[in-house]
Amino acid sequence: MHDHVTHYRREGYAIIRGLFSAGELESIAAAVDQIHCEAVQHGRSFRHGNLFYRVAPGGAGEPLVQMAQWMSYHQPVLNAVRLDLRMAAILEPLVGSDLKQIINQIHWKVPGSNGDFAWHQDSRFREPAWAYRNLATSYVQTGLAIDPHTPEAGCLRFVPRSHLWGDLGMDCSGEVLGTGMNDALLEAVGLTAADAVDVLLEPGDLALWSPYLVHGSGPNRSSHRRRLYINGYVRAEDCDRGEWAFRGGMPVPFGPEPALVHYEGLRERGEPHYI
Repeated sequence: MHDHVTHYRREGYAIIRGLFSAGELESIAAAVDQIHCEAVQHGRSFRHGNLFYRVAPGGAGEPLVQMAQWMSYHQPVLNAVRLDLRMAAILEPLVGSDLKQIINQIHWKVPGSNGDFAWHQDSRFREPAWAYRNLATSYVQTGLAIDPHTPEAGCLRFVPRSHLWGDLGMDCSGEVLGTGMNDALLEAVGLTAADAVDVLLEPGDLALWSPYLVHGSGPNRSSHRRRLYINGYVRAEDCDRGEWAFRGGMPVPFGPEPALVHYEGLRERGEPHYI
């Protein structure tokens, strides 16, 4: 029942095939497209509290939506996915049944766009460091494939077992989103791109990975979009940030006020504004 646990702990990642059905994916994809339309209407990067749309200039002046964060505050289908009991069952043997959530986002890669992600460890984004304890064993990142994820579509690439080395001190001076995978960054910490694997996913598959697993992804050279719905969970007792997701394995609805997650200006500048 928990075969994914052994693989996750040994390799730093696991894949759950067909977690969501084709019928469920139809509704989820429609919800993702709704968020995309909202971001396009803004035309540039926009924030309202934890809700954030990252929008860059695209071809012929068209806005290019790269990422959305915390859209689940107002999108019920996507909110239901992050609180799905199947998610709780998968996470429980890894990080327990009392969980907060610090990542809720969608990534888009349209054909021909610069949607690369440089080689990195997610641990670099767990700030402030004092708010996250026992990171190696308390946190799991999940990614739900909305479209086929293939090398041509710019699928994730994982370096298996790289999580076993903890924080590798990889160069964090540049942007991750929109930067190509420079293999010299791997070589600088004793790794090699030859050991990386393509994370091949079909719609409805769920990938899990450690915050210390080195990973990246390339451009989308396919003829279709590559959408990924990411939710990151952490053992509640080991984190001072985030929205509650599960208590005792049961879903926890949002409270009356958004919780402090990553946006440090939440209380001082929580009103809608462009960036």
